[in-house]
Amino acid sequence: MARTSVAEQFIEVLVQAGVSRIYGVVGDSLNPIVDAIRRTPGIEWVHVRNEEAGAFAASAEAQLTGRLAVCAGSCGPGNTHLVQGLYDAHRTGAPVLALASHIPASQIGTGFFQETHPERLFVDCSGYCDVISTPEQVPRVPRIAIQHALGRGEVAVLVMPGDVAHKDAAGPTGTSTFVTERAVAVPPPGQVRALAEMLNRARSVTLFCGAGVAGAHTEVMELAGRLHAPIGHSLRGKEWVQYDNPYDVGMSGLLGYGACYRATHDADLLVLLGTDFPYDGFLPLARTVQIDHDAARLGRRTPLELGVHGDVRETLRAVLPLVEQKTNRDFLDEMLREHCRALETVVDAYTKDVGRRVPIHPEYVADVLDDLAADDAVFTVDTGMCNVWAARYVTPNGRRRVIGSFLHGSMANALPHAIGAQLAYPGRQVISMSGDGGLGMLLGELLTVRLHDLPVKIVLFNNASLGMVKLEMLVDGLPDHQTDHPGVDYAAIARGAGIPSARVTEPGEVRPALADALARPGPALVDVVTDPNALSIPPHITAQQVKGFALAASKVVLNGGVGKMVELARSNLRNVRRP
Repeated sequence: MARTSVAEQFIEVLVQAGVSRIYGVVGDSLNPIVDAIRRTPGIEWVHVRNEEAGAFAASAEAQLTGRLAVCAGSCGPGNTHLVQGLYDAHRTGAPVLALASHIPASQIGTGFFQETHPERLFVDCSGYCDVISTPEQVPRVPRIAIQHALGRGEVAVLVMPGDVAHKDAAGPTGTSTFVTERAVAVPPPGQVRALAEMLNRARSVTLFCGAGVAGAHTEVMELAGRLHAPIGHSLRGKEWVQYDNPYDVGMSGLLGYGACYRATHDADLLVLLGTDFPYDGFLPLARTVQIDHDAARLGRRTPLELGVHGDVRETLRAVLPLVEQKTNRDFLDEMLREHCRALETVVDAYTKDVGRRVPIHPEYVADVLDDLAADDAVFTVDTGMCNVWAARYVTPNGRRRVIGSFLHGSMANALPHAIGAQLAYPGRQVISMSGDGGLGMLLGELLTVRLHDLPVKIVLFNNASLGMVKLEMLVDGLPDHQTDHPGVDYAAIARGAGIPSARVTEPGEVRPALADALARPGPALVDVVTDPNALSIPPHITAQQVKGFALAASKVVLNGGVGKMVELARSNLRNVRRP
């Protein structure tokens, strides 16, 4: 009878959990695992150039599919590289399992080569982190870790010495059943009644939506219609609520635009729907109700008059029969007019004379990309100014997805996120909106794209600057320092890696270059040289920030173009009563 190793058992449990790939870099303590993958049908090893990228790729795959995704790192430096991507996954709520391989069990505690303490290292970026030190723990402990990841929407980390993985299994693997669909939190009746009373009593209401409104678009629109309530959103809420929305007043926060800030502050009652919005400086800190499926989040950003523990969709379905139709829509009309005015005053920043503006305005690039991208495209977005361009120019429609390191805020996430997204959906258009700072940080992942011939389209906003850091310095009253660097021809680097590429320096070249890249099979990179002074500030900043900016900058282009959102704002004005 052929022997079964612990590594083979571990891989068999992953296959039973529906895992079809593991991202990582092969080596030493992982060798038994990689060999088990080689001999197991239905699962493959995806070689990346840095384990950090593997963790980001797993994070994107898990976010898009809702299924378990897996990454691995060999002992010592191999698994410490995983940290950034795992923080991103854990804070986003992505079900990811990470295997942190370890030095030989007999050497633990001796200061052995590459010895670290992964069971301590990963505690802060996971919900479950434990050690497999004997064959008898498999398959039970891997099943527990997987169920933690799936059941709670979090990262689970297993630490396993390479020699343990190589040992004979202690018993048969058996079969595994995992609960992948979590129960929906239904609010207590008393909280529903209290919510209805507050909504009915308030003269004006604004709804502020986060990622928790996913799947509740119909209910949110019905509630807004019942209350004549403006709808604002966070960055993560944009893709779920902005489309088909006649009540839209834009986004709040550091990347915000439009009338959202004013709508949230001027309303008699603000309702936070499925958002754990961290920037309390943009909240009124009064007159607020919050609805969230996680009771631990209630009231942690702002004082509440009422907290409701429940899934957004289920809560709105319960409360809508109790909500009275308001007759006065003056507040909504005023906010819609304000929103349209705010967008129209800045739209010229990217539409006027774009054919002659050099360096190219990044807003124009993002606007053209939005035009050309598929209706179900997945956009992965680098942290920094690319977040701004995606927030303001990528038009949601209920089918597109936008993935970024929106909670952890790590640089260099876009390309590895795109790798995971493309492997999860090989027939879907995946576009990496990369900054030159982010791409340069994990530049080796161009080789990963080429190795696996992934049809990822990389649109590089190349301003030879850390634009968001520059803005932070200027707003703080500091002269920007060490944010700019000599330009790099990334198109040439991509061609050297075997990826078709184009370098764009003239505005007239933007549309044909993007169209060609999106249409061609396989990977492509478009390196667009953009204006390093095209910065963006939120629609509301403090007097101290204005003062600081004036001290630091004598001439900086500040704008907040908004692409097709101005068209949406204008169309929504059709519903506004004329004075």
